[in-house]
Amino acid sequence: MSQTELRNLAEQDEDTLKGKYLIFSLGNDMYGMEIRYITEIIGIQPITEVPEMPEYVKGITNLRGKIIPVMDARLRFKKAVREYDDRTCIIVLDTNHTTIGLIVDSVSEVIFMEDEDIAPPPDIHKEGHRYIKGIGKTGGSVKMILDCQKLLMDDEAET
Repeated sequence: MSQTELRNLAEQDEDTLKGKYLIFSLGNDMYGMEIRYITEIIGIQPITEVPEMPEYVKGITNLRGKIIPVMDARLRFKKAVREYDDRTCIIVLDTNHTTIGLIVDSVSEVIFMEDEDIAPPPDIHKEGHRYIKGIGKTGGSVKMILDCQKLLMDDEAET
């Protein structure tokens, strides 16, 4: 298969994923992330702690022979710690050739949202929503749409 054919197939795959968001919860708050970044969703796994990491990085796990770092979304967003239960999931994300697991309270559904259904985040307290790409409006509810690349790559100064 030629490079052009491979590029066309990749663009077609991208088109079929456009506008699809995985919805998950952290407490009573609902979040969404573009499905194109998601490799899989797994139940909570044994996690090996790694010394001298930020608090929100829980450690590493072995996913079918591949070692991946695992981040707790609650701690990343400075929410209260909660015990993991049978609804707790790890969303395995891949962005810019980096794979990471994101621990969330639960996963609910995949929804489709048009670009016009997503508003920019409010201008108040910009630091508080550095990982929020937009606010999705579906039915009578809102979902905070995450910027996966910033979430995974932003190494804020731990002070």
